Amino acid sequence: MEKQALLYTRDGEGRETAEQPAGSLSFLYRTLPGRMCLSVLTQPAVSQLAGLYMSSPLSKGMIAGFVRRNKIDMRDYEARDYRSFNDFFTRKVKPGRRPFDPDPRALIAPADARLSAYTIDDRSVFFIKGTPYSVATLLRDRVQARAFRGGTCLIFRLTVGDYHRYCFFDDGVLLPGGRYIPGVLHTVNPVALGRYDIYKENSRAVTPLRTRSFGYAVQVEVGAMLVGRICNVQTHGRFARGQEKGYFEYGGSTIVLLLQKGAAELRPDVVRNTADGVETRVRQGERIGHAKRK
Repeated sequence: MEKQALLYTRDGEGRETAEQPAGSLSFLYRTLPGRMCLSVLTQPAVSQLAGLYMSSPLSKGMIAGFVRRNKIDMRDYEARDYRSFNDFFTRKVKPGRRPFDPDPRALIAPADARLSAYTIDDRSVFFIKGTPYSVATLLRDRVQARAFRGGTCLIFRLTVGDYHRYCFFDDGVLLPGGRYIPGVLHTVNPVALGRYDIYKENSRAVTPLRTRSFGYAVQVEVGAMLVGRICNVQTHGRFARGQEKGYFEYGGSTIVLLLQKGAAELRPDVVRNTADGVETRVRQGERIGHAKRK
């Protein structure tokens, strides 16, 4: 069997770690039996059944092993009895465990994730782990995509062990045009990216925003294989920096943040790491750049 390349991540202090791609994903995407299974697993009925199980008390037995395998520090989270695996998966952190940078012009990470940053060229086509996709395809709106020519595309990849609640990155107001785009769910783990254009295959929620420090922006939450349900808790009105925007139920997930040209200057290590093909490990509320607008 083809040997899988390791996925490399650096934290804010430059410490590098290697992540082994999930074996089940390698089986599904790189073997003939796996691809046959994939056509069944991605059917809506299967996804719905998986979701019902993950939200039932029968799934509670999965929690202890999941915490151990993914080395989750439960001291960060509220201590309580979880009703189901999804109840555990969408757990909340204790107050103060995800402090936000106090500078109102700081660009903060909306979630715990592995971050990559790309400049959007005139054709709005760029690569993530070797897979090309366009902003227009992501949004299913060519006119909206043109607003981000020369801007920045931030990709926040959440692993299954990460905190799966996400927040607004600035003060602002939700604009009309928010929408949910259904799709055939495939995992967002980079192992899968060599086989499928995930932004054509995955369901996603598109949210246009008018923000105080960064102007017009769009945030897109991308679901994952099987359950991967996107749950946004606010769909209209004003929002505050750090306010919860929503959460993902079970499944690895991705958040894409689109900023216009000149809106923000990114932390140098984020830019450098992406150029090296390495993701930057960030936590919700952490400063990843700052506003350039006055």
